[in-house]
Amino acid sequence: MRRSAPSSTIYCNDVYCNGARLHGTTAGGLRKALFGPALLSMALAHAGCGQEGLSPSAARGRQVYLAQCIACHAMDPSKPGPVGPPVKGASRELLEAKLLKGTYPPGYTPRRPTAIMPPQPQVASDIAALADFLK
Repeated sequence: MRRSAPSSTIYCNDVYCNGARLHGTTAGGLRKALFGPALLSMALAHAGCGQEGLSPSAARGRQVYLAQCIACHAMDPSKPGPVGPPVKGASRELLEAKLLKGTYPPGYTPRRPTAIMPPQPQVASDIAALADFLK
């Protein structure tokens, strides 16, 4: 008869996290299981901070930016990110071209002449809000 495992105890190949069995979870997976929800809730709490003075559209754009863009661009859109350039001031035309087609608008000279950024069609309905936030 197996007793219930205490929180975060490893038995052979089974990991128990707060009583939930996470079969075959690696140490890295355990870290994700334990800290992922904490990081997500901190990010969501932070996403709500600093929205004072933003229009509802810009506040929505900020949420989209934090959820979709900061993996490559900086949390502060006026600063360069680990992969992407600063995007503060990006026009709606530029956002539509880059996010939907993966191209630049006619006549635009990019800050970084790379093709690293793939299209992001999942944000198509929020491009106007994103443009409002990045103004």
